[in-house]
Amino acid sequence: MATAEDQLLLPRLPELFETSKQLLDEVEVATEPTGSRMIQEKVFKGLDLLKKAAEMLSQLDLFSRNEDLEEIASTDLKYLMVPAFQGVLTMKQVNPSKRLDHLQWAREHFLNYLTQCQCYQVAEFELPNAKNNSTDNTASSSMAYPNLVAMASQRQAKIERYRQKKELEHRLSALKSAVEGGQADDECVREYYLLHLRRWIGISLEEIESIDQEIKILREKDSITEASTSHSPRQDRPPMKPFVLTRNVAQAKVFGAGYPSLASMTVNDWYDQHRKYGALPDQGIAKTPTDAGSLCPTYLTGPREVQMKSNM
Repeated sequence: MATAEDQLLLPRLPELFETSKQLLDEVEVATEPTGSRMIQEKVFKGLDLLKKAAEMLSQLDLFSRNEDLEEIASTDLKYLMVPAFQGVLTMKQVNPSKRLDHLQWAREHFLNYLTQCQCYQVAEFELPNAKNNSTDNTASSSMAYPNLVAMASQRQAKIERYRQKKELEHRLSALKSAVEGGQADDECVREYYLLHLRRWIGISLEEIESIDQEIKILREKDSITEASTSHSPRQDRPPMKPFVLTRNVAQAKVFGAGYPSLASMTVNDWYDQHRKYGALPDQGIAKTPTDAGSLCPTYLTGPREVQMKSNM
């Protein structure tokens, strides 16, 4: 039997649900970037309202696994979509440092919704794994060839879900005006919300697949970052002295002022002067040793100088 406090909570639940659903629709159709301040304010407000709605549903014990789908009132079926709405808005948060946490929370919300729908047999579908096992599957898949049969089966399932989604949307658009206008009977209202539940089953399955792929990428990125930072840093080496190795610098050291003995004449000039004073080997001793000694200038080094010294 419901208490007086529960009776006070009942009128607020429809308001919370409708307001949060309106915020979700506005976020979905918005042309502004998801990270804009206006969109994020709607996301946070919608999540806050849905959290309160989920707490009210838990307090009222509106849904029980011991009852069948037919035992749920037609106007209460829509509240089963609260976890799915929470999953969508959780993924709309744009804090990069908490992206992995947001993905895991959103996956939990979607899985909670699918579990409820499977419990009530809203539609026939295969429930995803309770935990993301993308890291375990990566190792096994890398050791074998891709399962083409499984890939084809997944592709066919996606095509079928897309076809069903279009049929559901077409049927929903036909019932929307009558239900929201209050002109539909209980049978139409029940069909309208059941179609919504089945539509969100397809959305939740697709979102979980997308979440698993993104979680896998983020975990691989984190493992690469940890591996790069775990290596011990290399010891600091003394700074190397800068050096320049160019053709002009090398020529300056040989022919310029940087050479320890600057050349005063060419080899040919030296040879002509020594021949003039008879100082060459085939001309005997120089006429005046003092003069000859004064004729010993510094000359350019090179192959020709070496050959001349050997001849002397």
